[in-house]
Amino acid sequence: MAAILERAGATVLTAGSAREAIRLVITNCPSVLVSDIEMPGEDGLSLVRALRSVPDLRLQQMPAIALTAQAWWTNRRNALAAGFSLHVAKPVEPTELVLVIAGALGIDTTNRAPQTGIEPV
Repeated sequence: MAAILERAGATVLTAGSAREAIRLVITNCPSVLVSDIEMPGEDGLSLVRALRSVPDLRLQQMPAIALTAQAWWTNRRNALAAGFSLHVAKPVEPTELVLVIAGALGIDTTNRAPQTGIEPV
């Protein structure tokens, strides 16, 4: 996934745990967070709750996308209630993920294809 996003022009930071992700996000203040819900130790819900509680308006307003295999409406509701902006069910097509991220950032992609290196079918 990181390689796909990098081919689309993103600078990607990856973390192996919620604690590491919190540290990276606070230190680097990225434009968007894409996180799985199921992670070792703390889950993605606790990750986004922790970030939303940091007294930094940029982190409180940063778009956060839950990328998860938990696709039931209750999972979506829980993710949004925890502080995620969007809930995307896996598996997700690479081009769709790029478009979702672009949309979360307010980037208009109607007249151009994302540069993913993957041709649409």
